[in-house]
Amino acid sequence: MKKKNGGHSLGVVITGGSKGLGYALALEFLSAGDRVVICGRNSERLEKALHALRQAVPDGEIYGVRCDVGDHFAAKLLADFAVSSLGRVDRWINNAGTAGMLKRPLWELEPGDIFETCTTNLSGSIIMCSEAVRVMLRQPSSEKTCYHIFNMGFSMIGASFSRSAVPHKASKRGVAELTHFLFRELKEAGVKSIGVHELSPGLVLTELLLRDATEEAGRFLKVIAEEPVKVASILVPKIRAIKSRNSRLRYEPLIKMFFRILMGVPQLLRKSKEG
Repeated sequence: MKKKNGGHSLGVVITGGSKGLGYALALEFLSAGDRVVICGRNSERLEKALHALRQAVPDGEIYGVRCDVGDHFAAKLLADFAVSSLGRVDRWINNAGTAGMLKRPLWELEPGDIFETCTTNLSGSIIMCSEAVRVMLRQPSSEKTCYHIFNMGFSMIGASFSRSAVPHKASKRGVAELTHFLFRELKEAGVKSIGVHELSPGLVLTELLLRDATEEAGRFLKVIAEEPVKVASILVPKIRAIKSRNSRLRYEPLIKMFFRILMGVPQLLRKSKEG
């Protein structure tokens, strides 16, 4: 399919696309002329997101289906829905995730919360990668890398700076390893048409980031974190233009993020004094 600017539109799947960064990514892809499928666990929120996206980009192609990424039966349904809606899947972004209900020491967490966090973040990403690869292997093959999967894991530095509980940090570190090992498997299998990448959005101002934050921590995060729309406006062009088989796409270089944090401290102190 041709876009208005003469280029080719992409078929894009975004898990957890009904709110936060996932929603902002969907909006940016639609604005670029791409066809998008989003999913979410909450049916009502998903419908509201689809309505808002259609209002924002009236001529855009946006589709949605309820899906819990930790449910392997639902994952297959999402893959089938994406193929029937888009025809071809060029980009698959595993954005869905959770930090758990409470930011407490591991021994104070409920087993159910630990299980849900690890299932959503790690098992969900593994299952989604499996479905994405199956879909892409059925599509026309190429010596050039034309289909791409993106995962959001934690680097060691990212995990060290995270305020979240152990299950979140551990599962997100696991997602980073998933990306690494899946790339190796595809390479060993001689699959050149599929790339697997790490997507690092940095600190994004979402409900997930602010959940269970103290008043002081919340003020600090609001100073240093970026709005989802801004992050998406930087990441989407990089995602659309990707050609390599394995890479890490960052919203901004680590040094720039650290500098922004340092600059945010004086600003926060001034606001505290004014308050």
